[in-house]
Amino acid sequence: MRPLAGITVVTLEHAIAAPFATRQLADLGARVIKVERPGVGDFARGYDERVRGLASHFVWTNRSKESLTLDVKHPEAQAILKRLIHEQADIVVQNLAPGAAARLGLSHAALAAEKPGIIVCDISGYGGDGPYRDKKAYDLLIQSESGFLSVTGTEQEPSKAGLSIADIAAGMYAYSSILAALLQRRETGHGQHIDISMLESLVEWVGFPLYYAFEGAPPPPRTGASHATIYPYGPFPAGDGKTVMLGLQNEREWVAFCEKVLLQPALARQERFATNSRRSATREELRALIVAAFAPLTAEQVVARLEDAQIANARVNTMHDVWAHPQLKARGRWRDVDTPAGMIPALLPPGSWEEGDPRMDPVPALGAHTDAILAELGYTVDQRAALRAEKAI
Repeated sequence: MRPLAGITVVTLEHAIAAPFATRQLADLGARVIKVERPGVGDFARGYDERVRGLASHFVWTNRSKESLTLDVKHPEAQAILKRLIHEQADIVVQNLAPGAAARLGLSHAALAAEKPGIIVCDISGYGGDGPYRDKKAYDLLIQSESGFLSVTGTEQEPSKAGLSIADIAAGMYAYSSILAALLQRRETGHGQHIDISMLESLVEWVGFPLYYAFEGAPPPPRTGASHATIYPYGPFPAGDGKTVMLGLQNEREWVAFCEKVLLQPALARQERFATNSRRSATREELRALIVAAFAPLTAEQVVARLEDAQIANARVNTMHDVWAHPQLKARGRWRDVDTPAGMIPALLPPGSWEEGDPRMDPVPALGAHTDAILAELGYTVDQRAALRAEKAI
């Protein structure tokens, strides 16, 4: 039995933050009913067509859910939504425009008045109050507002993350907060209002550079794929044109690196490289020495030396490399998941399950479960047809 079996989530969600949170609840066995706009649905469905005509973002964050189409501006649809929440929901999640859920009567205060055990999680760019409450917020904008861009990229210009890191951060905090609220409800019987801000989530994740710049100190520099404050820690070219990623964490490793990888043990005793701070300050000089030492070697030979010295290293993989990653294959981390476009591979959620896999059910077509859910609520075939004729569903 999965941990959240018997828990029902009703979610008014789009894009990434809320769908990522609720997909993880579905992974744990929760029933997730995704409310979508008739005819259009979650706008992330239209981001691209890379997965056999389906959108990559949508496929990633929406498996194991039920799709219910409701025009929540229609009075009949509003009544259906409120009835569904009152009769079935343990959790309501929403990342609509600021204030939209409250106008629909879906605030925690309104719902808890009739259902004290309800857990309501609101996800927004800047939070439920404050001067930025109504400001539009997309992932890249929050990367900028949070300071993330200021410490990411090269010396010449900042760079965004290659994925929706602000959305993912908010989704993770929504997910963990909902789990905590369920534990609390078990003890108290009362639900909880959870207010998740993308800005606060990502600022938490930039905690190291934030403290590094404490009380007006210079922030960590932008250093591309190299670590900003630990050196050597980053990509280095080998003589065959390939790149090796390596990282040192302490002085013992620095000595081993000089002796067994660079074959220059005297470097370890030089004052200019004696500590991490000094190596970081002289990184251009040290990089030139490392590149020169690697020039006669293939990437495979460099890795062999690094392994012998027990220095951490990695390949600089592409997305195509990751699909075929031998470690993921050896650990059996791939499963087949159904979609409206057929079966596709999907990665098991992180973590190991001794008693069977997490839930990995199909990615739903738009409105695929509308009739079944309305039938559960007692709506007849004729009533459903009438609602469809009115474009309420």
